[in-house]
Amino acid sequence: MKRILSIVLGAGLMLAALAGCGGAGVPAKEKVRVCEVTHSVFYAPQYAAIQLGFFEEEGIEIELSNGGGADKVMAAVLSDSVEIGFAGPESAIYVYNEGKEDFPQVFAQMTQRDGSFLVAREPDPGFTWEKLRGKHVLPGRKGGVPYMALEYVIRQNGLDPAKDLTMDNSIQFSLMTGAFTGGTGDYVTIFEPTASMLEAEGKGYIVASVGEAAGEIPYTAYFAKKSYLQKNSDLIRRFTRAIYKGEQWVAEHSAAEVAQAIAPAFPDTGEELLAVVVQRYKDIDAWCTTPAMSEESFNLLQEVMTQAGELAQQAPHSEVVNNTFAEAAMK
Repeated sequence: MKRILSIVLGAGLMLAALAGCGGAGVPAKEKVRVCEVTHSVFYAPQYAAIQLGFFEEEGIEIELSNGGGADKVMAAVLSDSVEIGFAGPESAIYVYNEGKEDFPQVFAQMTQRDGSFLVAREPDPGFTWEKLRGKHVLPGRKGGVPYMALEYVIRQNGLDPAKDLTMDNSIQFSLMTGAFTGGTGDYVTIFEPTASMLEAEGKGYIVASVGEAAGEIPYTAYFAKKSYLQKNSDLIRRFTRAIYKGEQWVAEHSAAEVAQAIAPAFPDTGEELLAVVVQRYKDIDAWCTTPAMSEESFNLLQEVMTQAGELAQQAPHSEVVNNTFAEAAMK
């Protein structure tokens, strides 16, 4: 009887220990609030990491919210409404240059090209950027990477975005699609799957990829306050490892397989259309395969910002970018 009682007590203690660490070798689940700049297939590696259980394997539960713009995401991070922001790294550069002591640091990059597509009112298989001359374009928020990347492409194609066309930044990022379908503008830049959905409905037609035209630029990344990274280094390391797994998985699987994996994150979009969108992003090499952000690409982003007139002073890569978590994840 004593032996049976001893076994039962031993088993109970073992179960309690396992519950305390979330399973053998796995930490107890920690909830992390993440605010993403928008909800898009452009962030497929993140949704793959969530749906395939990569965060769960790292003992992390993600509470995801949509900020509707990089400025709003950064505001959420600075006000401690969320722990982690997911948006363009330009927002971290702006805050650093303001001289804030507890500034956010970028710790993991996901996308390396602009993910928006230029949408016109009519099909135009022979589109050239010269066709924007004299036109009314809805480009997003001035100072945001989508706006600046589009300006960069326009300049590269011999046009002056300030003189040769109308760049209408009066409409909020989250409202641009509705404004365009309501009759405002000749062109609009839209992320997927919204762009392909508009095309399927005959309300707009993709004529160009801004990311393909602009080239490789660090576009979307995760950031958190410097103090938070210091106090929660193990959590951030596990978070980054889950993102790295997601990046690797998306790179190694077909568009159809990725679409099937992320489908629960897009209940209003069919898998067939998701696969088309995923392939479109694969074709322009939109996703990083590692979460580290190089100094060269970071400086290119700052050059784009400088050309746009949004950056008077460049920030040091060593301060704004913290690659230690990415480097640890890749090991």
